[in-house]
Amino acid sequence: MGYKASEQDLIAYLYGELEGIEKEAMEKYLHEHAESREELEKLRQLRNTLSHVQDKEVIAPPIFLGDTRQRFFGSIPYFKTILSIAASLLILLMAAKLSGLQLRYAGRQMVISFSGGSQVKPTETPTPAPSLTSDEVNKMIHSALNENNQAMQTSWTETQQKLDASITKNLAANSAKIDNLVRESSAASQEQIRQFVSGMQTENMQLVKNYFQLSSNEQKQYVESLLVDFAKYLQQQRNDDLQIVQTQMKSLQQNTDVLKQETEQILSSIISTVGNSNSLGVKN
Repeated sequence: MGYKASEQDLIAYLYGELEGIEKEAMEKYLHEHAESREELEKLRQLRNTLSHVQDKEVIAPPIFLGDTRQRFFGSIPYFKTILSIAASLLILLMAAKLSGLQLRYAGRQMVISFSGGSQVKPTETPTPAPSLTSDEVNKMIHSALNENNQAMQTSWTETQQKLDASITKNLAANSAKIDNLVRESSAASQEQIRQFVSGMQTENMQLVKNYFQLSSNEQKQYVESLLVDFAKYLQQQRNDDLQIVQTQMKSLQQNTDVLKQETEQILSSIISTVGNSNSLGVKN
């Protein structure tokens, strides 16, 4: 059974709560597993970051959405539209002033006339229509722009407040989670640690026992196979020796027969030679 360090074990090692065998096992595990070392380094950086955080309200930096460059009123689309309408009205009013344009409404009739033109006499006494000067138009434009700016500023302020509240809430939730995790990891009693160590020792003893038993069986099988192979080798060597002896005996027998035949032939030749010599002597 391989040892695998959990996040609580890493936190305990980071805060120096491991001693003796547990510390050595953790250091060996960290030396063999790069991902656990990276996780431990992240926890260490998080602890260093939290150690510099003071117990006071954290003011989040301002967050600007979209384009953060300085913008002028003339570069905003709807401001461009408002300014173009106001400029068109101002041009129309100036053209009407220069051309002597007159607008009158009387007796349910609207009369449009230029300077020097014929006038239509209304049935009732006409009431002069109020006209807007360029200063009044400019004041109206500036007033509308100021109201729009105030509305946008109010909207931005509300958005910024919501973002600050959301960031503060997330920071508080994350801090609470980390505190709970540290509290749970540090709440482990010595009895639980002893039980864990005892369980590891029992498992290691069982593993060692199984290893020796398996090793003994494998050695026994190896010795048996070695003896069988040696017996086969001796039997094969014996068969080869017997075959060689039989071949040599057969060859010796053949040589003996050949030598016997040659000896008989020599004796026969000698006897025949001696007999011929005796017969010649008798004749003489």
